Amino acid sequence: MESIVNYLYKHRFELFIATQFFILFGSLFFPDALFQNTLLPALFILNIASGVLLVSKQRKIMWFLIILFIVALSVFGNSLFTEVERSEFILTRLSVYFLFYIIVTIHIIKQIWIEKEVDKTVIIGLMSGYISLGFLAFFMLVSIELVTPNSFTGILLDSQNIEVRVDSLMYYAYITLLTIGYGDIIPVTPIAQKAVVLIGLIGQFYIVIITSVVVSKYINTAIIGKK
Repeated sequence: MESIVNYLYKHRFELFIATQFFILFGSLFFPDALFQNTLLPALFILNIASGVLLVSKQRKIMWFLIILFIVALSVFGNSLFTEVERSEFILTRLSVYFLFYIIVTIHIIKQIWIEKEVDKTVIIGLMSGYISLGFLAFFMLVSIELVTPNSFTGILLDSQNIEVRVDSLMYYAYITLLTIGYGDIIPVTPIAQKAVVLIGLIGQFYIVIITSVVVSKYINTAIIGKK
C-alpha cells in the first residue's frame, strides 16, 4: 500500500494537471449534457482527490482537504451549477473550491520553488500551478457575478442560462490571466474591474517570477549536467 502511495505521489503533478485539462476541455470530446451533468462533477471530485495527494506530506493540511473532499462528495449534486439552485448554495460550493485551490496552489508553488534541479515533474508542476490560478480567477469572477449581478457584460453573457454564463466566465478568467483581452466580456462594476486587474497582475507575477526562477534552475541543471 505504501509503495502505491509513493508511486502516486511521484506522479502527483501529472494526475492533478490531467484532471484540470479534462475539466477545461472535456466538453470538446463529450456531449454537453453528459459532460455537464455527469462527468464534470466527477472530475472535480477527482481533482480534489489529486489535490489531497499533492499535500499528503503535510498531514494537517491533508486531513483538512480530505474533509473538503468528503463535503464535495456527499453534498454536491449531479451538476456543478444548475438553474434551480439558490445562489447561496452555489456560493458555498464556490467557497469550498476556492479554499481548496488556494491551499493547493500555494503548495504547488512551494514544491517547485524549493526544488534544486528541474526535471519533467517540476515543469508539469509549474504548468498545473498556472492553470490553478485560472481556476481561482474563475471562482472569484463567478462569486462577484452572484453577489453583484451584472458586474460583467458582453455578447457572451446575453444568455440567461447559468451554465452558459458560467462557461463564459471560465473563458474570461483565463483570457484575463493570459492578458489577451478580446473585449467580448467587460467588467462594469468597480469590484469586477479591480478583480480583473488583480487576476492580470497575478498572472504576470507568476510568469515573471515563478517561471523565470524555474527556467534559471533548468539552465543551471543543464550546465552542471554537461560538466
